[in-house]
Amino acid sequence: MSRLLHAQTHAWLKVFAISARHLSFTRAAEELHVTTGAVSQQIKQLEERLGFKLFRRLPRRLELTEEGRRLAAVVDEAYQAVGLEVRRLRSGVMSGVIRLRSVPSFLHKWLMPRLPRLQARFPDIELHVRAEDSSLSLRDGDFDLALDLNDGQAPGLSITSLMEEHIFPVCAPALLRGRPPLRHPADLAWYPLLHDVTAWRGSHEHAEWERYLEAIEAPPLNLRRGYTFNRNHLTMEAAIAGMGVAIARQTLIRGELESGALIAPFAQRVPTGMRYGIVHAPGALDDRRVSAVHDWIVEEARRATQAGLPVE
Repeated sequence: MSRLLHAQTHAWLKVFAISARHLSFTRAAEELHVTTGAVSQQIKQLEERLGFKLFRRLPRRLELTEEGRRLAAVVDEAYQAVGLEVRRLRSGVMSGVIRLRSVPSFLHKWLMPRLPRLQARFPDIELHVRAEDSSLSLRDGDFDLALDLNDGQAPGLSITSLMEEHIFPVCAPALLRGRPPLRHPADLAWYPLLHDVTAWRGSHEHAEWERYLEAIEAPPLNLRRGYTFNRNHLTMEAAIAGMGVAIARQTLIRGELESGALIAPFAQRVPTGMRYGIVHAPGALDDRRVSAVHDWIVEEARRATQAGLPVE
């Protein structure tokens, strides 16, 4: 095959591809800036080299033979593939699979609305996304990038900080009907509580309520009551349904507050001391595809923080 397709044959195949596309030696000659006779001669030489006819030369027109039709399809596909790859290489287009892991509620509420922008920016990168509970350990090799809520510690791994999380109570307006007013933290004693048992890495099932009430110096309350969930967005859905008062995360709750589905009965918003961050193995960002996705997430977080819009 290598002896059949020598350098001159490749040049003839280019002429053939253009002639087959136009079904005209004249139009092919115009595109190639040569004479019609030169095109006809090169096609004849290619046919002799291959040992079969590529065109039927009919009065006033050309027609591909069956062999010519099959070869044209293969040659055209090959040239398109070469052209596409050259354009990718010249433009710096990146392709391949990136494994992204995220704590579920941040993935659901913050990242998912933004993913179409990532796809538009890097259409040839395939993101394999997995929602993983913060109760599961972060192990090098399970992911390329992981979005996590923690205290900035991930032994053996690197973390790029994105944003700090703040918390505060929320409830559905309907929950307040027929109950004592909910004006002060002590009034929570009259209301059912809702809990996210996996609030952040290393937390326990009442950690959010404890953190909030301690920070605002509220009187002691019985927190060990009410429904528990292992996803923040499930806890918020229960709150929207009027099942109780829940602790919301500022980063994830903007839409529900704006729509009026939830209200915040108290003004105080408390920093958790936890931050969302991108966890990765040392050296992972040496892969420019991983680095590109990492930098895009950082930019999205920066834009949201500057605009004061946790969720867009």
